[in-house]
Amino acid sequence: MRSVLVCVWLFLLGLPLPSLAASYEVEPEDSGEQALFALREDGAITAETLAALLVLRRSGVDPSHASRAGLYALPGLTYARVDGLVASGGLTPEERRRLAPFLMSSTPERVSGDARLLTAFAASDPVLPPLALQVRVAGPEGWRVGLLTSLTRRRLGAVHRDASRRRLVAEAPGVSLAVPKFHGQWTGERASVLVGSYRLGFGQRLTLDTTGLPTPDGFLPDDAVRAPGGVERWCFLGDGACAPEERDADVTPDFQWDEGFRGVVGTVRGAVGTSSEVSVTGFGSYQSRSLLSHALLERSSCEGAACKAPAVWLSGRDARVVSRTLPGVFHEWAGGGHAAMAWTSRSQLGVTAWGARPVWSVEGAVLDFRSTAGYPAGGAFGAVGFDGAWGLGPVDLFVETARTFDAAPGGGGGFGVLQRTVVAGTSKELELSLRAYERGFANPYTGAMSGPDELEGSRARNEVGARVRYLHRLEGALRLRGEVDAWTLPSDGAAVGSAGTVNLRASARVDWRAHALFQPSLWGEYRDKDVGVAGDCFDGSGEEPCSGSLLRVTARVKAELHDAVSVAAQYAHARVDDPVNHGVRQDAHAVVETQVRPCEAVRLRGRAVWKDEDLATRNRLEQSFRATLDASWTAADAVTTRARYAWVLDLKDARGARTPPDAPRHLFALEVETRF
Repeated sequence: MRSVLVCVWLFLLGLPLPSLAASYEVEPEDSGEQALFALREDGAITAETLAALLVLRRSGVDPSHASRAGLYALPGLTYARVDGLVASGGLTPEERRRLAPFLMSSTPERVSGDARLLTAFAASDPVLPPLALQVRVAGPEGWRVGLLTSLTRRRLGAVHRDASRRRLVAEAPGVSLAVPKFHGQWTGERASVLVGSYRLGFGQRLTLDTTGLPTPDGFLPDDAVRAPGGVERWCFLGDGACAPEERDADVTPDFQWDEGFRGVVGTVRGAVGTSSEVSVTGFGSYQSRSLLSHALLERSSCEGAACKAPAVWLSGRDARVVSRTLPGVFHEWAGGGHAAMAWTSRSQLGVTAWGARPVWSVEGAVLDFRSTAGYPAGGAFGAVGFDGAWGLGPVDLFVETARTFDAAPGGGGGFGVLQRTVVAGTSKELELSLRAYERGFANPYTGAMSGPDELEGSRARNEVGARVRYLHRLEGALRLRGEVDAWTLPSDGAAVGSAGTVNLRASARVDWRAHALFQPSLWGEYRDKDVGVAGDCFDGSGEEPCSGSLLRVTARVKAELHDAVSVAAQYAHARVDDPVNHGVRQDAHAVVETQVRPCEAVRLRGRAVWKDEDLATRNRLEQSFRATLDASWTAADAVTTRARYAWVLDLKDARGARTPPDAPRHLFALEVETRF
């Protein structure tokens, strides 16, 4: 084993070239929110990478006070570069320019902040559009405050039980002002405390992580909000409850947000002796949580796993609510903490423990979670875990093990373990990750790596797997990245006989950037559910057994015609095992994009996307065309206005289609941001 490590070490030290990070599939050239969403739409980044980059944009990293793990989360920084920041005096001017959207200062010299007003609407909307307002203010004494408020029109009201009719009833939606997130934070030299909404995570994300970051280290303020990306049907009631014109009408959804922790969290750090440091973080939370109607279970009406979700009726109408989020259906008390001792920035040990208890808010009903809810049923749940890190030369070792506890019938918790080995050179980085999660490892607040398949609403459960990532870059010329992830189910999942199923995901990407007028990229992705078994589906995100594969190849060419003008074209072709026609279908996805900056204050971006999920037919799945124009204008470096228009066409043939094609849609979004 030692000889293998020495060979790998020597190989990675072969070329003295600039370093970079392997956490993300690409290094975003444009870190704007819409550009990041476009990368996700093109399949260039995963949903996990998108979430991490959005969190980084909103929370920011202070390079002068951030930990090693916090700096490594920034795009383009390896452990080798992070370790060299102290010796080199910090980030270079070029790095600061490139990472500016992800950086912040914990102690600004004066009171500063920003306010962002967002709205989205469609030309066909029959009601006023939704609104969201984000406000952040920071002061020179280390304090910060933030607020998120939203105008909602489609959000259901409180849920109660109608004793006379023995059923659950939700109040009808109406125009209301919600304040889902707020926070006040103070940060000092050795301590930090936050009151309000927050995210937090530690170690290898196994025991506790709600940040979404690849290497979390503590808590972050939370004021994130998601803008609607399209429209939804006006009617959300069962068959026959809406008039034909209501059932066919579309409306822009409300803004959405994650319900993280809400309460108080704080960290204290102190030196122990001359060569070590101790940090202690504690948190408490009381959060009102929402739940999809089909994830609810009523114990008074049935017992056992075969229980169906109880029907939820709309107040004032004799109609059932279909697949709708029920706000505040339970309250969650949660608390815990993390303690760590670090001898160096690369060597430390830590322990994390937390517990939570749901309290149902619907009086007169005995409610619980169904298996698809993602929360353990039966009452309280929690986890305790230990993590450690050690590094020497180019090698870093990380490990975390955890044990969950719950009161679910037939459950009781289980063990999980995750180990990462990172070997980094100046131009290469290799990561090997090993993981094993027992069937009883039910942890709704883990962010650990896992396959997409789920067991009772949890991904990191009933799984043994390994992942290898490799990255190689020649500065200004070539970037190569590859990843292979394989895992198996040690026990039966939702279906008997699924134990031993082997799954595989692999991807590779190469980018050539030697010439401004010709910058080609090529990447491929392969997924195989139940390796070695032929089937007709590849998406392993559900709980039912599934066999099949997907192979997708994407080619992209970009040309920088001028410092202010660039164009790009992209085409993706996929071979997919299709469960509908029990065969193989061919998918296509083409993109043409243009970016123009006529002056420093104005930026324009046009994008046209054609998507066809089955080239052999015209009357099923998605066949669409979408043209988008984004424009931003900054006035006096203080106010930025961003506008977006999208024209969406449904290209599906009405003949033989189960559902008629949608009418052409005109979607708008507007954002006004002011900085002070």
